[in-house]
Amino acid sequence: MKIIPFITAILVAGILGLLILERDRVIAFAQGPATETTEVVETAQEATEEEPVADAPRDQIVRVVALASEAQNIDSAVILRGRTEAARQVNVAAETSGLVVSEPLNKGGYVNIGDVLCELDPGTRSASLAEAEARLAEARGRVPEAQASIAEAEARVREANLNVENARRLNERGVSSETQLISAEAAAEAATAGLQRAQSGIASAQAGIEAAQAGVASAQAEIDRLTIVAPFSGLLETDTAELGTLMQPGAACATIVQLDPIKLVGFVPEIDVTKVTVGARAGAKIATGADVAGEVTFLSRSADETTRTFRVEVEVPNTDNAISAGQTVEIVVASDGRQAHLVPQSSLTLNDDGALGVRTIAEDNKALFMPVTLLRDTAEGVWVTDLPDTVNIITVGQEFVIDGVTVDPTFAEVEG
Repeated sequence: MKIIPFITAILVAGILGLLILERDRVIAFAQGPATETTEVVETAQEATEEEPVADAPRDQIVRVVALASEAQNIDSAVILRGRTEAARQVNVAAETSGLVVSEPLNKGGYVNIGDVLCELDPGTRSASLAEAEARLAEARGRVPEAQASIAEAEARVREANLNVENARRLNERGVSSETQLISAEAAAEAATAGLQRAQSGIASAQAGIEAAQAGVASAQAEIDRLTIVAPFSGLLETDTAELGTLMQPGAACATIVQLDPIKLVGFVPEIDVTKVTVGARAGAKIATGADVAGEVTFLSRSADETTRTFRVEVEVPNTDNAISAGQTVEIVVASDGRQAHLVPQSSLTLNDDGALGVRTIAEDNKALFMPVTLLRDTAEGVWVTDLPDTVNIITVGQEFVIDGVTVDPTFAEVEG
């Protein structure tokens, strides 16, 4: 029998027994000295292995890592996703019919307010205008005739009144009969009626003038509609109507868009609508990477029925027309700052009621749960509110303590 294989078998059996019976000590020896954080976690784990946390005595001391945090004033800006929209966009249409007699303008060109876009053939409209003007001259010519009739009627009335006075005096003296007096009075009444007819004639002449003037204005307006002009300065989105096209009322001559200033349109959720006000400063990043700044010009007061969001419009300058309508944009609307704490996301926990919060260290090193409101998530941590200005927050070991448990904190600093 060989002695070396026998001794080797004994050593292997001893090592295996040592690994099985003394596993924890062997692993601890292999890992080396424990760090402070490891000791804290092991202490908490040993506490949980020995007895459940809910049943742990409140005078038990648990080692934890904590952060002495002071509130900071941060900008609680509202971030929206949206798009760009033209300040104005209109389809310029014809108001009358006619053939286009002007050369077309190419799309993409810039036009000023009042520039001619389409010119239509006048046809017989000039003759209609001349006819209306002739009727106006004729109506005006009737006025002197009516005035002369009034003067003649007034003279007859005066003559008839004198005849009546003479006939009455002669009748009183017995020189003339009663019949002559009655005849003179009838003539006076007829003269008065003639005056009234003359006065109505001049009113009719004035009405004829007004009707003729309306005809002239209508004929002139019809001629003015033959020239279709730009209602405002902007860019042609389409070519103007081609030469020779027969235009009908409502037919499109061209489409014009105004991009300076341009609107940035976003939709704010109802929980943030109170943070946005008209006149607030806003910045934005266009999908192309360009940064722009402006102010809020409109905030809807009625929510969208489907998304329950409110429309927000921001107006920004676009003098070089570099920003087009329909581009994606990220809008940041400035809002009043708030006091908040920057804490590691891992320090957040839930209480028995499911409320989100953090474990803090109160007086006498007692653990205390405090609910928080999550304000913003960043790469350095999360910003939370609803905490005191100065507070000690447990960042390691918070899951192993409850309210009232005494803790032995080791304070650390949050990087960044």
